[in-house]
Amino acid sequence: MVFLAVSAAALYARAASSCVRPGFPRLLALLPVAALLAAAPLAFPFANVRGLTGFFLGWLGVFKLLLLAAGRGPLEPNLPAHQFLFVAALPVKLTDRRHGQPGLRSPAASKSKSTSTMPLVSCAVKVAAMAAILHAYKYASQLHLYIRLALYGVHIYCFLDLLLPCIAAAGAALGMEMEPQFDRPYIASSLRDFWGRRWNLMVTAILRPSVYDPVRARTGKPTAAMATFLVSGLMHEAMVYYLTLRMPTGGEMTAFFVLHGACCVAEAFCAGRWAVKGWAPPPRPLATVLVVVFVAGTAFWLFFPTICREGSEEALLEELAAVTAFFEGAGRKLLLRYV
Repeated sequence: MVFLAVSAAALYARAASSCVRPGFPRLLALLPVAALLAAAPLAFPFANVRGLTGFFLGWLGVFKLLLLAAGRGPLEPNLPAHQFLFVAALPVKLTDRRHGQPGLRSPAASKSKSTSTMPLVSCAVKVAAMAAILHAYKYASQLHLYIRLALYGVHIYCFLDLLLPCIAAAGAALGMEMEPQFDRPYIASSLRDFWGRRWNLMVTAILRPSVYDPVRARTGKPTAAMATFLVSGLMHEAMVYYLTLRMPTGGEMTAFFVLHGACCVAEAFCAGRWAVKGWAPPPRPLATVLVVVFVAGTAFWLFFPTICREGSEEALLEELAAVTAFFEGAGRKLLLRYV
């Protein structure tokens, strides 16, 4: 039912935006669709599914509609219906090849092929890591808190970096070329490199035209960066609500992103000063280690506690244990049948 409702709403949005000019009239026409996308994830009883669809629809889908209302963003009324639906409902962005030019593509897209094909070795490593992490969750109560949180971080990355390219591969089968969503964030040389060019690039592609560019045009880059991280933090608070069905308290998630925004601004200032003085940046291996340590340390402090409080961690682990048991049982039946 959610699939049918979202599909019908997306097709309505395409038809309405074809008939109504960008601006306030189109915004009024699209607001009911935005409300539906924001509410649709709440129809699912499972926290993991609510969180995933909340990210797809409640965050990215709503922002794409707001950009469409302004005549910007990845959604265009002249897209074929199946492409419009695919882009509206899923975290993908079509590669822009108008006029024979690569268009406004992410830096990762200019360095790598479309994520419709994943390196086999990388895929196998991520699958093995996911299997090992899901198995380790059986002993979560015996693991140190920081070990559990580290496993959650690796789990989130491996899951998204497997799922999103699979979605892009499905789009490629329908004749669509997608931009990549990740570009090896574990080798980032700076926080700006991590957030702007390597981690979850679909979010970057949405926040740049909707928040960063308008604010930068009025107040400059530092304020634009802070505004972008603030909006990202607020939307992550919404993702926590989808996961837990409890109103966020404490604002740790917002604080995490505001802190990283301030550090990115400070990093850009220092890099500019060092360049003027002729100082060399730190060696890349050292810079990568510092980025990983800082991201992990601040995530342990501010990001994960919001998700793990008041029994939410146990509920998520129970769902993951059920998924693991299902696949283990299916694997045993297949082995008994064919081996």
